[in-house]
Amino acid sequence: MNGNKLLLDTNAVLYLLGGDETLATFLNGKDLYLSIISELELLSYKKISLREQKIITSFLAELKIENITEEIKKNTIEVRKNTNLKLPDCIIAATSITLDIPLITSDKQLSNLHGLNIILYEK
Repeated sequence: MNGNKLLLDTNAVLYLLGGDETLATFLNGKDLYLSIISELELLSYKKISLREQKIITSFLAELKIENITEEIKKNTIEVRKNTNLKLPDCIIAATSITLDIPLITSDKQLSNLHGLNIILYEK
């Protein structure tokens, strides 16, 4: 595990796009990753304006987007079988586990997941 790499949960991206300077300062200089699921969540909001879509797309271009690999699928299945989490959360958690990098999130449900290294961000 590299201490300079982090996987952003969807909520962390929303905080950043909303201007959270504390989080932006913390993430400065880090290698930032994002699950393909978070990308889909961010861009599929029904009421997204063209301006918001451009801002999100521009921000996402600065991140490393992780697609779902066979190993992520395998880990997703295990997470899903052992928790009550929704499938998108399971995929994001499995991505973090597979990449062996911490997940920065404000989702407290993820804090009890065995094998997941999280940084719980409370705004």
